[in-house]
Amino acid sequence: MRAMRQFDFMGKRRIAFIVSIALTIVSVAALALLNLNLGLDFTGGTVVELHYAAAPSLDDIRSLLANSGFENFSVQTFGATDEILVRLQQTFSNDVGNQVVSALSSGNASIELVRAEFVGAQVGDQLRDQSGLGMLVALAGVAIYVAFRFQYKFALCAIISLGHDVLIVLGLFALFQWEFDLTVLAGIMAVIGYSLNDTIIVYDRIRENIRLSRSEDLAQIFNEAINQTLSRTLATSGTTLLVLFALFFLGGDMIHNFAISLILGIVAGTFSSVYVAAALLIVFRLERQDLIPVKKGEVVDDTP
Repeated sequence: MRAMRQFDFMGKRRIAFIVSIALTIVSVAALALLNLNLGLDFTGGTVVELHYAAAPSLDDIRSLLANSGFENFSVQTFGATDEILVRLQQTFSNDVGNQVVSALSSGNASIELVRAEFVGAQVGDQLRDQSGLGMLVALAGVAIYVAFRFQYKFALCAIISLGHDVLIVLGLFALFQWEFDLTVLAGIMAVIGYSLNDTIIVYDRIRENIRLSRSEDLAQIFNEAINQTLSRTLATSGTTLLVLFALFFLGGDMIHNFAISLILGIVAGTFSSVYVAAALLIVFRLERQDLIPVKKGEVVDDTP
């Protein structure tokens, strides 16, 4: 049987560190200087749902709204192509739905106002605070789980890896000013779970290989572990990305940014499982003794 080709992942870890650090710096700078383009879920505003007799052009709707004096709005389909959702970051008035219909009716289209709802800024602030707290709680839970299942060095590297993935996704959303709403937040939370699952698979194989191998070359042991899980990682990531690209191109505007967040997160998560979560164990000087449980009553000699 032909032996599977072994890739030297750890031999390229310094280059990968440079790439990760560069992406992290760009992400932090984008978040600090540009900020996230928060959607109505977080900022408050008005949502107007319209039904057209025939599928309209979204660009024509945007032009009509802009010509009528509306600012800071977004237009997207809502399920069917003849159902349109208009989001306005403007002060709510009881007649805003009719104002939108009036502005768009100048295009000689048959339009029915389905609903006009207001999302208060206070609710948006509460959602933003709770979502941030939820993300911190998720990361803390991950740290506790990995620390108990493996060892504290594994937990620390896993948290850095997950933080790296989340920061890069947030940074790219800030850099390109894509709208950040609750669907994107849901995508980021899903990325945390996906990336952790990939990291745990790699960590399991690393731990087993360290225990079974007599070699002291951790980089080589890590390479063997990553190569052994590579086919599983590529199959899982590849099939997931196929579904996400289908959602991106065919799913409509409602889940467009959700698909983007997951695509970016899976790419970043697959990369970080190898070059952040695993490679940092070498930087943190993981040793074989770290994985050997101490028996009760046994004294561990920590002297050099």
